[in-house]
Amino acid sequence: MAKELELKYGCNPNQKPARIYMKEGELPLEVLNGRPGYINFLDALNGWQLVKELKEATGMPAATSFKHVSPAGAAIGLELDDTMKQIYFVGDLPLSPLANAYVRARGADRMSSYGDFIALSDVCDEETARFINREVSDGVIAPGYTDEALAILKAKRKGTYNVIQIDPEYRPAPIEHKDVFGITFEQGRNEIKLNGEELFANIPTQNKNLPDAAKRDLMIALITLKYTQSNSVCYVKDGQAIGIGAGQQSRIHCTRLAGNKADIWYLRQHPKVLNLPWVEKIRRADRDNTIDVYISDDHDDVLAEGTWQQFFTEKPEVLTREEKRAWLDTLKGVSLGSDAFFPFGDNIERAHKSGVEYIAQAGGSVRDDHVIETCDKYGITMAFTGIRLFHH
Repeated sequence: MAKELELKYGCNPNQKPARIYMKEGELPLEVLNGRPGYINFLDALNGWQLVKELKEATGMPAATSFKHVSPAGAAIGLELDDTMKQIYFVGDLPLSPLANAYVRARGADRMSSYGDFIALSDVCDEETARFINREVSDGVIAPGYTDEALAILKAKRKGTYNVIQIDPEYRPAPIEHKDVFGITFEQGRNEIKLNGEELFANIPTQNKNLPDAAKRDLMIALITLKYTQSNSVCYVKDGQAIGIGAGQQSRIHCTRLAGNKADIWYLRQHPKVLNLPWVEKIRRADRDNTIDVYISDDHDDVLAEGTWQQFFTEKPEVLTREEKRAWLDTLKGVSLGSDAFFPFGDNIERAHKSGVEYIAQAGGSVRDDHVIETCDKYGITMAFTGIRLFHH
């Protein structure tokens, strides 16, 4: 441990000098390998808080994949079924509970996770390290590493991979500060807990059915949003975020962005996608990008004559707009969290198109009646939490 760490530069190369430091005491972390930068530490510390809270709320190992101070994915360590293993390219590698969590967190939005910073709630084991080693990533933070895991990670990226160990017992001061334009802001830390039964006690919709699995997924959504740049909306299914919309000025844009990501996640499971005839030894990044284009309206960009041969052994059939809509109509049981109230029912209309059946949001809009009415139109259960989760 040290009192301060000098950094190469700040957010950009021209921003020097740069460092992280403690005004009192020593830093609660240690760099075991590499040389993390300013943004790396922002991602690492936000990500660590997120997975720590997910573990406390669910009792299961948790992982998150961070990019530019917002999560691209977050998940707990539920076992993967055969379809999930296929779309996440797991192969025959063994999966520990923590590895399940990381594979889910990384796999939900693989394009956004490219070059991520990883946070793990538990000691990183060999199984998790082997999956991290396969991906393009900037670094990882965890409360510890097994000897086998550390050896794997230290060898990654020609020995420069960033590995941070944080003291799990560290508790920050209750007051936090931030400097903007030479002016210091001060506020109490957001210590609100998002894991109690009272969180979902106020259900104003006609449908009041809220299964335990939906409560768990809504907690995951809300905890994820607590560390996502606002405005933000998060879709969750089966213990993992499947679509996160961050940093939008309009809430409907958050809902659309996150919904589109959730749709892409589900379309990757379409039989036509699962059976694409890939050429041998295609890189994972190329495969991800090709799938993303194939399921979009720009599919001709990878199916044109002279182009498809780069990716496929034979030309695949187009996944038509009608086929995509029919497949998306089978997506059910999705939970949706919002970091503040929904001002209009258009958010519910968009959420419904991506299989949302359960919603948790702050409530308190002058148009709450319209939002409730729209939920009732589709039989959606919605809870008013009374809690805003803005994060900047």
